[in-house]
Amino acid sequence: MFDILMYLFENYIHSEAEVMVDHDILTDELTRAGFHQDEIYKALAWLEKLAALQDTDSYPYFSREASRSFRIYTEDESQILDQECRGFLMFLEQVNVLDFTTREMVIDRVMELDTKYFTIDDLKWVVLMVLFNVPGKESAYSQMEDLIFDEQEGPLH
Repeated sequence: MFDILMYLFENYIHSEAEVMVDHDILTDELTRAGFHQDEIYKALAWLEKLAALQDTDSYPYFSREASRSFRIYTEDESQILDQECRGFLMFLEQVNVLDFTTREMVIDRVMELDTKYFTIDDLKWVVLMVLFNVPGKESAYSQMEDLIFDEQEGPLH
């Protein structure tokens, strides 16, 4: 499913191509590209849920106190998001790429991926997808793009 999300992000969203494509046409194109139909439906549902997160008050408890809080990960979250991924999320908050809400959106979307193997590179792409879909986060998206495409040698700090 993650491969499909990457394909869609690179070919439609990131390239600024027409995003409002008919689901049937998109499903046919993805099938021709070699993806399985059940994975296509899962990926499209994942994207729909991402879009729905910005339309609801999914995280109503945001406050100044929440921005200074410490995130405790559940056991399931820790299974998918290893120490390196969790540290990277904390780093992104410290440099103001993510805030409380976008961090929770990223974690929500990661947990909905149907994968056993999740890397920090996968996390970076999920962060990009989330930031792209949240109005007003253009600067954070640009920062994240710089972090991905202009990677420096050695540690970030």
